[in-house]
Amino acid sequence: MTLIERICILGLLLLIAVVDGQQTCTTPDGKVGTCILLRTCNTLFTLIKKKPLLQEDRIFLSQSQCGWSMEENHPLVCCDNLLDTPIRVGESFLPPVGVCGVQTSDRIVGGVNTKIDEFPWLALLKYAKPNDLFGFHCGGALINDRYVVTASHCVNGKDIPTTWNLAEVRLGEWDTSTAQDCEGLGVDTDCSPDPIDVPIERKIPHPDYNPQAVEQYNDIALLRMAHRITYTDFVKPICLPRTQDLRVKETVGQKFQVAGWGRTATERYSTVKQKVGVDGIDLQQCNSVYQQERVTLLDRQLCAGGQVGKDSCQGDSGGPLMGVSQNANVQYWYLVGLVSFGPTPCGQQGWPGVYTNVAKYVDWIEENLEQ
Repeated sequence: MTLIERICILGLLLLIAVVDGQQTCTTPDGKVGTCILLRTCNTLFTLIKKKPLLQEDRIFLSQSQCGWSMEENHPLVCCDNLLDTPIRVGESFLPPVGVCGVQTSDRIVGGVNTKIDEFPWLALLKYAKPNDLFGFHCGGALINDRYVVTASHCVNGKDIPTTWNLAEVRLGEWDTSTAQDCEGLGVDTDCSPDPIDVPIERKIPHPDYNPQAVEQYNDIALLRMAHRITYTDFVKPICLPRTQDLRVKETVGQKFQVAGWGRTATERYSTVKQKVGVDGIDLQQCNSVYQQERVTLLDRQLCAGGQVGKDSCQGDSGGPLMGVSQNANVQYWYLVGLVSFGPTPCGQQGWPGVYTNVAKYVDWIEENLEQ
């Protein structure tokens, strides 16, 4: 066999591995394995997260590579069939449309107060304080039965007192002032089960978030709850913008909803879950405003609002900016942004709120989800 023939055969074998991603291979220590995505191989994916990563680990990882997935744009590695059951991460851990993004009654337009079953993915972040006190000072959004996504500044931000501990996630809340939430009168009364407080097992702020930076780039974090929760009419996940059309969808001029228990025009905090409609604003136009404060925004951020009295506020930090999409016959809500920062006081004419652009972080979210 000539050298050229050998090169062609090797190239063909590599192409097969790249395209299919399920070819038999041999691990660096001589065991039979399967050529799969690095992020789906439990032992190697765990190994690559080690800190510090030892030199022998680096060599083993390098020698384990068996190709490249063009579709996923991720490396393929030889995963030991006997010792490793490939883990399902990312997409497989996120609920499908029809499970996510659907509320019992779809009220997109309405008053300031939400209905009791609106936006069932909204979460309150519960901080433990000295002297057995606690408080809710940020929001978030449930994305599956184990994870909530929020702003990183709610996890490791510079303004969080060192004596506070982000301890729990509250789900299924509507009115924080009542023991049981009910809406309506007589036979039309609609009551929800008691909200649930779930301990936080792990906090995962984005590694490139800088708490000291005024621009607040990469202001996103995941919270892994200590146990799985059960979906109800009042506790459901929101969809992420996973499809290509949602990832690149223009936000300028689009109508969104932002919801939470944050500051209102008359009260420091609302006891009832609030909502407000805001329009997407051109990032360049938004930059022309914020550069007055020496803040330059990037495309991993987006702007919305800027009308008097219509804005998200401090108590809504980490809460969701939401849009509506359609899949076949299913209308569903998806997570457009996370409340990051805005003007003080909020709701000023010409000063839009700034949000983390979730579409830019879908891959990061998927890669950090575990079973």
